[in-house]
Amino acid sequence: MTWDIVKDVLLDALKDSALVLAFVFAFHLLLSFIEDKLSKFLTKNQKLSPLLGSLFGIIPQCGTSVLAGDLYIKRYITFGTLVAVFLSCSDEAILVLLTKPSEKTIWVLPLIASKFVIGFVIGYLIDLIYRKQEINKPEEELTDVICHEHHHEHTKIHKHLIHPLVHSLEIFAYVLVINISLGLIIASVGKDNFINFLTSNRYLTPIYASLVGLIPNCASSVLLSELYLSGGLSFGALLAGLLVNSGLGMMVLLKSKTTLKKAGLVVLICLVIAISFGYIFCAITEF
Repeated sequence: MTWDIVKDVLLDALKDSALVLAFVFAFHLLLSFIEDKLSKFLTKNQKLSPLLGSLFGIIPQCGTSVLAGDLYIKRYITFGTLVAVFLSCSDEAILVLLTKPSEKTIWVLPLIASKFVIGFVIGYLIDLIYRKQEINKPEEELTDVICHEHHHEHTKIHKHLIHPLVHSLEIFAYVLVINISLGLIIASVGKDNFINFLTSNRYLTPIYASLVGLIPNCASSVLLSELYLSGGLSFGALLAGLLVNSGLGMMVLLKSKTTLKKAGLVVLICLVIAISFGYIFCAITEF
């Protein structure tokens, strides 16, 4: 592996991670102002959470799954909502499909619609199974302690700037390490080998695409999209790969000891759903 390749991997990893940092910080900055209202809303409207999560997941940004994992760890969203976000998100795939117009571009809308419907339906069914789920109430105790120890203005700075920034930087560092590591692995294996692996058996492409989709990196969604546009993957295989492609959100769950078991369960659920719907769509469409 040459230095130029390593440099490109580092630059791409830094760029992708910086975008996640900006997205995560902006969201947590907003969250610091609406945290109480959001917590109360989600507590009172748990049945709507999977629908809202699936809508949120449609946003073509790899930071959506990171935020979903983070919110689940803090118990602001239900397990079904987490799965809904993971199933509906597509990392950079939608942007790739839209920025490279072809006769297949029209299938972006069915792709988004399919992932959205599958996401909130599966999320809703999961929440029916996990009926008793605790959603966090606003952190009133923590706020009270801070207010006793510091001046009101200092508390505002900590809550609305320092805490969101520090938390976002922690996620940025973690995401950067993952992006660099996986970028180097993919570069060493070679893009052509990935393509040959995916297209080696058309009847197994939904399974192969799902396995590639499990790679927690934006590169996997981009690769799947480019292969679809070039004719290397069917729509069903693309759907399978993107249904299980939850980006770096899975890594956020894995880094927390409290959600390790749930992370494994999320992978299993998403993989089963992805392969199942991948074959269903392969059977009903030739594209």
